[in-house]
Amino acid sequence: MTYTVGHYLGERLAQIGLGHHFAVAGDYNLVLLDQLLEIEGLEQVYCCNELNCGFSAEGYARARGAGAAVVTFSVGALSALNAIGGAYAENLPVILISGAPNSNDHGSGHILHHTIGTPDYSYQLEIAKRLTCAAVSITAAEDAPVLIDHAIRTALREKKPAYIEIACNISAQPCPRPGPVGAILTDAPSDAATLRLAVDELASFIAARKKPMLLLGSRLRAAGCEDVAIRLADALGCAVATMAAAKSFFPEDHAGYIGTYWGDVSSSKAQQIYDWSDGVLCLAPVFNDYSTVGWTAWPKGDNVALLDSRHIAAGGKAFDGVHLRDVLEALIERLKDQPKKDATLVEYRRVHTTPAQPAPAAPDAPLVRAEMARQIQGLLTTNASVIAETGDSWFNVMQMKLPHGARVELEMQWGHIGWSVPATFGYAVGAPERRVIAMVGDGSFQLTAQEVAQMVRRNLPVIIFLINNRGYTIEVQIHDGPYNNIKNWDYAGLMNVFNAEDGHGKGFRATTGAEMEKAIAAALANTQGPTLIECVIDRDDCTSDLISWGRRVATANARPPVAR
Repeated sequence: MTYTVGHYLGERLAQIGLGHHFAVAGDYNLVLLDQLLEIEGLEQVYCCNELNCGFSAEGYARARGAGAAVVTFSVGALSALNAIGGAYAENLPVILISGAPNSNDHGSGHILHHTIGTPDYSYQLEIAKRLTCAAVSITAAEDAPVLIDHAIRTALREKKPAYIEIACNISAQPCPRPGPVGAILTDAPSDAATLRLAVDELASFIAARKKPMLLLGSRLRAAGCEDVAIRLADALGCAVATMAAAKSFFPEDHAGYIGTYWGDVSSSKAQQIYDWSDGVLCLAPVFNDYSTVGWTAWPKGDNVALLDSRHIAAGGKAFDGVHLRDVLEALIERLKDQPKKDATLVEYRRVHTTPAQPAPAAPDAPLVRAEMARQIQGLLTTNASVIAETGDSWFNVMQMKLPHGARVELEMQWGHIGWSVPATFGYAVGAPERRVIAMVGDGSFQLTAQEVAQMVRRNLPVIIFLINNRGYTIEVQIHDGPYNNIKNWDYAGLMNVFNAEDGHGKGFRATTGAEMEKAIAAALANTQGPTLIECVIDRDDCTSDLISWGRRVATANARPPVAR
């Protein structure tokens, strides 16, 4: 068998740990898909459309560290690039692979189908360059190895998406076999001198403070520092809070964990401890209008040290060219013989009181949000992963207590409604050993509902809690209007549509606590497909946190123009 460009790409994907790639067929990528099918250990997974394909690969990357999506030129890739923008925002290495016009057509003056009607086909590559850390176009087989390796290497190093475009007549051309995968996994080490200076400054920052605390951000996973952050917390002995988008990136059963810091909508007493602290070490944070509650809770100033994946700022000094893991390892070593800085944790234990657990609602009472959340809490095990959609699902999951090992996945930077359905599909493909739970609103579900059919196709035992409150609740709390109303669907009934003649999905409609409890029992028993539980609640039944947060964000959006 001739070894081809497509084989080279597929083998590289398998070498970096991918067992699957997601695909939507189109005439510019069909031969490439044939080549990828021949790679041992790399399964082709099909999606309903290219946007969903991109988000499925993004969800897979959350479970497996990287993902790949294969689409056709222009009409496919331009749709998928929306999801690739999300992967960039969320720091996930997703490889978007697009078939492209025949290499002989480039520069020929030909106008081709699926294009915007010009003989210049470079527009897709130029767009991709703005949404990825590396974008390459392959129009000659001899260029393929170096270009493919560059794109994949850069994506893995930067924890950002990359784009590979392959002309449709090139993917089956002969190509050398790839060398050892270590060539694309190796990263440049930290600069030793800069590392020493950065650690010196951080050690001085800590020594000068009596009440320091740790605040962990959403880029912690991308930096590969979740485990070392635990050891830093042990070395300091101080209070540890997570930012909202970092929910589950630090074990909630750790002795130093105090909850989520999110300004006015923080966990009980977490904001009080933050305000009381005289020094905050922020590990891999993202400070945007959402995470700072409309810029009202933005950690900055002399008492804040910022430790990002490759950049350290403390004491008025900045250090680049160092890896966060190296910095934290060296800092832990520096602190090992120092007294604990546990004042914030001592204070938290003094002021904190464990909230009473919500009592079950009357079985036949109309279902309310609190009862729905209480029952979902009961499903959280050490192997559970909750994919929470943009909206009140964010705030519901923030209030849940996670057992050790449970994970939460959020998309707070990109915030694309509908993300959770295909991301859940991709995550479940990548982590079949986990109990995958999705929480999605009805408005969000309507954008990407088709991918439930692929869950049925692959017999994935996902549990989907669909909150039917007849509208875009998060937008209602930010700025209401008739545009936040949607057409109601028979969501539970959709499962019959997706099952058709061979599926094993189940759909239930819950209007009371008893109905929801019965539906959950059926979901746990269904190991042959997804279960969708339509939770019917009142339109105005949302968390008070969403109301407070929405008001702050609306105020930030409404700021008048600055006079010039």
